[in-house]
Amino acid sequence: MSDVLSQLAGILEARKAMTADESYVASLHKQGLNKILEKVGEEAIETLLAAKDAASGSAGSKQAVISETADLWFHCMVMLSHLDLHPDQVLEELEKRFNISGLEEKASRTN
Repeated sequence: MSDVLSQLAGILEARKAMTADESYVASLHKQGLNKILEKVGEEAIETLLAAKDAASGSAGSKQAVISETADLWFHCMVMLSHLDLHPDQVLEELEKRFNISGLEEKASRTN
């Protein structure tokens, strides 16, 4: 895993055990999965809007895509942490797909 993702995963696990007054991450965990999912959805929408602005050539919009994507990834990692999953598991899944076409991979999924 990338060093940044590994470090962030460790920080998120440590903050998970803190009080809501001490940590934003802890406050999300205390509010529960629905709040975390709400944040993931919110950040996903903001990322999409930033990408649309970038495609239209708005000034500073590429940096906004980077910032919003970072927010999205962060909140996805909080979600994984809440579900006792690790980003390594997602990266391993992506690695399995390296030599498989996207169409083959999608067809191989079971409902």
